[in-house]
Amino acid sequence: MEIWSLPFSPSQRAKLLSAGYTYLHSFSHLSPSALAAGAQTAWDILCEDRTMNHITTSCEDLDGILGGGISCKEITEVGGVPGIGKTQLGIQLAVNVQIPVEYGGLGGKAIYVDTEGSFMVERAFQIAESCIQDIMDKVLQTDDVGVCQENLHVNAILANIFYFRICSYTEQIAVVNYLEKFISAQKDVKIIIIDSVTFHFRQDFDDLALRTRVLSALAQKMMKLAKKFNLAVVLLNQVTTKCTDGSFQLTLALGESWSHACTNRIILYWKGNERCAYLDKSPSLPLSAAPFSVTTKGIRSVASSCKRMRTT
Repeated sequence: MEIWSLPFSPSQRAKLLSAGYTYLHSFSHLSPSALAAGAQTAWDILCEDRTMNHITTSCEDLDGILGGGISCKEITEVGGVPGIGKTQLGIQLAVNVQIPVEYGGLGGKAIYVDTEGSFMVERAFQIAESCIQDIMDKVLQTDDVGVCQENLHVNAILANIFYFRICSYTEQIAVVNYLEKFISAQKDVKIIIIDSVTFHFRQDFDDLALRTRVLSALAQKMMKLAKKFNLAVVLLNQVTTKCTDGSFQLTLALGESWSHACTNRIILYWKGNERCAYLDKSPSLPLSAAPFSVTTKGIRSVASSCKRMRTT
């Protein structure tokens, strides 16, 4: 029996999945004392949550509904229609995770797993340039400008984005299995982005029951990585149509069972000509929406003076 079919609260379910317990039989080999030894007090959990690291999205309103940005030690799913800005957000996070600690970032590295060929290195270069300029603007009136100029370079940012191009679901499984060894060797990886987690499993998988099991195993491995290395996992997802009461509606791909695999879920959508993000699932935050823009500089607040872009 799977964990999400049991009567746990969303936060309890997220904690169990993060610890690698996907099925009920996962507990079968544990003694009562071992289970008790793994217990946490409510105070421990609260302190852990308060000290959780976040990666800024470069949009204040979006960071606001996310409690400060994309959370480390958790899996965040981001879904939406084509052209809404999913890949733009993924590239932005791969850059922003590298903002030095002294300027409010994590000073980490990024892994970008590209299953669709949508990663654009020219766009990453542009976003990295803008990120450096934003930092420079903030420290312009301090004595740190010289140090900032010496330490921040676009080529260094691009060199810290480790890119994997995936052409089949078997490659995707192999790369996910390899990531623990890779991260242990590289050190300081603070985010894994898969763009998209859906593509090859929708194209090449006819056995839906097997697909569910394989995806559950992948999600379990990603949760272990997030917890072990204190990093964020961001899974970009596509949309599909679902027939409800005789009418077709857009919904995120991979079905209902997949929705339990992630800690947080963000749905990007159009509201007229404005892009919005809706926090559809969170164990601790209220469900709410915020506007955002995709500009020449990257993801920004709607009030930003940067020129907007319409992605395809």
